[in-house]
Amino acid sequence: MMKPIPFPNILHERGLAVVDVEGNGQNPPEIIEIAILLADGPTTPDAFRSWMIQPQQPVTAIVTRKVHGISNGDLADCPPWHEVAEEIDEALCGRVLVAHNASVERKVLAAHLPNWNPPLILDTLRLAKRVWRGLDSYALDKLIERGQLDTSSVSGQRYHRAGYDTWAAWQLLCALITDGELDWPELVTAAGLPEFVPKSEPEGGLW
Repeated sequence: MMKPIPFPNILHERGLAVVDVEGNGQNPPEIIEIAILLADGPTTPDAFRSWMIQPQQPVTAIVTRKVHGISNGDLADCPPWHEVAEEIDEALCGRVLVAHNASVERKVLAAHLPNWNPPLILDTLRLAKRVWRGLDSYALDKLIERGQLDTSSVSGQRYHRAGYDTWAAWQLLCALITDGELDWPELVTAAGLPEFVPKSEPEGGLW
């Protein structure tokens, strides 16, 4: 049975952008779908925005078949990246990025938005390994099962679609904070990508 996920007070007015991107399977990858949930407090699936984007290189058959199910035909009438880049950049600007396995989102977004400079990046994969120790898998779908997260409200979406994964990552973040009884500094230490986590001051020593 699914359970409602309480909203952690430590996230109130933190200015989060929960993000998932899906790619075309090429190297380097191009974004073909992105969803962004702007969260300053309790929110619903209706609050996320998503974009479908026509890439310069075609979507590979293997990622269509085995990952997200998005085909070249689905993207034929979608705008190219340069037509939506400013809108996406404005949505992310100044906000803490949250994603599952966030180093992937960071790398792809940095390549698409050269001037994007987030103040902090929180990774729900890193956080899950700290809070729910010893699981056989930390894939998002397995964590959805472990946390009994309700994804049924994301209509017309499935696992590995940007909107679905964004909403799941948001619920996962809230569940992990609640289960771990974390305050904001503990969350940053547990979930922040290493380059965003302040180094602890050594104890003692000469001054």
